[in-house]
Parts: sequence; C-alpha cells; structure tokens
Amino acid sequence: QVQLVESGGGLVQAGGSLRLSCAASGRTFSSHAVGWFRQAPGKEREFVAVISYSGRSTYYEDSVKGRFTISRDNAKNTVYLQMNSLNTEDTAVYYCAAHRTFLMPTTRGEYDYWGQGTQVTVSS
Repeated sequence: QVQLVESGGGLVQAGGSLRLSCAASGRTFSSHAVGWFRQAPGKEREFVAVISYSGRSTYYEDSVKGRFTISRDNAKNTVYLQMNSLNTEDTAVYYCAAHRTFLMPTTRGEYDYWGQGTQVTVSS
C-alpha cells in the first residue's frame, strides 16, 4: 500500500514558478513509477509528466515540455514537479499518482494510488 500527499500549490502570477511535492509512505515506493496529472474546472483529468522508479527516465505532455521538470528523491520518498513559466492555462488541481510496475503510463486508469491533490492558480 502506498499513500500519497501533495503539497506546494498556491497562487502565482503568470510567468512565475512553483514546486510541487508528492510525499509517499510505504516501503515499496522506490519501485513505483510516479505521474503527475491535473484537472481544471469542467475538464477531464489529464496527464502532465511521469518519472520512472529509478528517476532515470521521464516523459512530459507536450504543453509542459521545457517548462516543467519532474524529479524524485527515493531516500526521502518524495517526487517533485518544478513548474516554471506558468500561464493561466496551467490553473488546475494537481494530483500525483503511483504505478506499481516498471512501466511509465500516461493514462489515468493505469495508476494504482492517488493523492488528494493540490490547487495551483495562475493569475494574469
């Protein structure tokens, strides 16, 4: 069993930065791929980024490439999402999720554990 808790959300002006954290409990967290998803009001939850269990591989949704960076520190059981050059379209609730194989899925249904989410609001 893995439990996830997101933090680091908040209100930021367009062009600004935020770093989200996803803290996990559970001894097997280091063997899980971890993804970030986001859900804007009235929209479906969408994939943002994923990192492999080792941290050596990452993959991003096109609209965040070059602006967001996903990383992890398995010693701290934490995954991060550094978000730079934020714009109003990045406003959403951000969720982290863990997948318990060596794959790096990009679809919501393939993830086994979810956090409660953290709100990110970008003002113009």
